[in-house]
Amino acid sequence: MNAEGTGTYDGRRLSDPPNPRHFKLSERTTQKVFSLAASLNNFRTCTLESHKRVANLGLKSFEYENGTQVNRCQFNYSTNRAAQELTDLLESVGVVERHIIALDYAMKYDHLGLPRELTLIQIDLDNKALVDPQMMVKALQEITRNPRFLHLAQARAENILQEIQRQ
Repeated sequence: MNAEGTGTYDGRRLSDPPNPRHFKLSERTTQKVFSLAASLNNFRTCTLESHKRVANLGLKSFEYENGTQVNRCQFNYSTNRAAQELTDLLESVGVVERHIIALDYAMKYDHLGLPRELTLIQIDLDNKALVDPQMMVKALQEITRNPRFLHLAQARAENILQEIQRQ
């Protein structure tokens, strides 16, 4: 992700082929990401691993690039509050991207699955689990406008759009 908030998301199994998706975060979220990265010294030193006996929670990787300078840090679990907050923030962005992928798939191949996916989005929205849900607006607007989709899906998409606009 660059300083303007544009980047790519590639949520997949490592054995699957790459399928990067472009995204644009809000200015507020972008500033938060870069502020947290700065508080972690832009990952110059990798002291984030807790070295505690915990389950394998999945390897997390932070990377900071600025010109020729590239800093990388990987960890399984960290007790560092800023690292935890940055991890949570980026995972929430990933949740939004996965919802967009699911909506795109359902709009193309599974119209009957749209209401279920929209319900999952509503639940995540209600639980404040989505960062920058406005990234879903284009897909949601397409659902509300397209008569091919069930009225139930259109109504749920409209409700979600209204809630996103109120935020």
